[in-house]
Amino acid sequence: MSEDILSKIVRMRREDIERLGLNFDIEIPEARRVGHTEFLGNAGAILEVKRASPSKGDIAPDLDPVGLATTYAEAHAQAVSVLTEMNFFKGSLRDLIAVADLMERRRKQGLHTCAVLRKDFLLFEDEIDIAYRCGADAVLLIARILDDAQLVKMAERAQKFGIQAFVEVREADDFRKLSVVTAALGDAAAKTIVAGVNSRDLATFHTDPLIPASVRSKLPAKAVFESGILSAADATYARNLGFTGILVGEAVAKNPPLAKDVVSAFESGCENARGQFWKKFAALRQAHQPCVEQQHARRPLVKICGITREEDGLLAAELGADMLGFVFSTTKRLTTEEFVRNFKNRLLLLKEDNSTKATSCQVSYSSTRNDVACHPGADGDRIHSIKGSPLLVGVITDPNSEEGKTAIKLAQEGVLDTVQFHGVDPHDSGNTALPYYCAARVGSPEDFDYVANLRKNGEPRVLLDAKVEGIPGGTGKTIPESLLREKASGLPLWLAGGINPENVATICEKFHPELIDVSSGVEDAPGIKNHKKIRALFAALSKNI
Repeated sequence: MSEDILSKIVRMRREDIERLGLNFDIEIPEARRVGHTEFLGNAGAILEVKRASPSKGDIAPDLDPVGLATTYAEAHAQAVSVLTEMNFFKGSLRDLIAVADLMERRRKQGLHTCAVLRKDFLLFEDEIDIAYRCGADAVLLIARILDDAQLVKMAERAQKFGIQAFVEVREADDFRKLSVVTAALGDAAAKTIVAGVNSRDLATFHTDPLIPASVRSKLPAKAVFESGILSAADATYARNLGFTGILVGEAVAKNPPLAKDVVSAFESGCENARGQFWKKFAALRQAHQPCVEQQHARRPLVKICGITREEDGLLAAELGADMLGFVFSTTKRLTTEEFVRNFKNRLLLLKEDNSTKATSCQVSYSSTRNDVACHPGADGDRIHSIKGSPLLVGVITDPNSEEGKTAIKLAQEGVLDTVQFHGVDPHDSGNTALPYYCAARVGSPEDFDYVANLRKNGEPRVLLDAKVEGIPGGTGKTIPESLLREKASGLPLWLAGGINPENVATICEKFHPELIDVSSGVEDAPGIKNHKKIRALFAALSKNI
């Protein structure tokens, strides 16, 4: 097996330590000569002094650490993260000392002072001593590269010096280690430990902004969203999820004037319904396939859209649909507020019924998430009881129309879990505090400019639908394969347009979408689902796993 990037970094660092010592042959202060600023004492941004990275190569090779840290302080960052790893990030303990000395001068001048984080792949307790003497207020401890005992020893050493241990977690075992070190420190943990979750997989250096969303509830109150923050809108997204801090590297190191906008966006944001939706979706994805990195080893999440009849929605939920879409636009699939409210209540009753009835029945497809029971009703009809209801989506094409306003109201009330802005940008209408995601109609390379703009506006996912002039959706047309191959790279695919039981396996094999959105492909007429086709769709997906 080839060596991944993280393993290579750690191996080379060990070799450097053997050759140069823990100070990397750099003269460091015999004792700490600067004051202390609490790391993330208040919610805010941690901005990075970063010359290079394994994934990007040179980012800002000629940066002046003191000048850049001054820019960060003037932007009122809460902390400055200083990379001291020399092989891949081209950092140095000299940078750490210089930035710490800068903050001490600002402290004496009564200017805004940032805490200083030593960011490195630390392996030994004595490296905590060196960081402290160099002026660090916090040290990064990567749970993935430290065993339980070493992580505890290093956190205890940080606590001894009165500085914070910034513990980075991502995988399941990392969270176990976080619990171990928190328990070991006892009451001191609340003051010593700050947790961070990296949207970047350190083995591959790929980023996914849904990773922090999926684990926010597992982290302590003071937690940091790391990596993948490229704009002020990304900072707002992280704040919407309820993070106390963000760690921003490449974007501000390459473009220092961006620092002020990023800091302001994060500090002016708040946890809201938008963030709650993305946490809910991320948890759904995690439950559906715990190892989200293995995109090719699972079936996609499934949204059945254009529900207008209760029996269609219940069958889709029974068979394992993860999301159900209700159209609030003047098409033949138009639904009503009354129908959606009644359907929501029906799902809640069936979920409650499942907890009190023991009789069960078999269905043709069993989801990894949904358990189904059936019971004879008073009228002899089968009553479905579904555990783990799908997310309910209101699809709108005009937020200012009466239909659009109805969907927004239902989302605000929690009847709908989210709104799908189909072909419209919520940033234009000021609806960004809603639980929502965006869908874009694409039929040419130029249409992907709109997709790119949505992503720059902090959207972690964008649903791609086939573009047919004059028809907002449900056209039965597919997006040209060549266009998807050319333009649809980067974040995992959410795919709509012309998907049906006959082609779904091929589409999944070729493009490995994270989510598919199916409407006309399982219909007899707009809004009228064919139950045999719905069953066939899920059967085809089950064979493709």
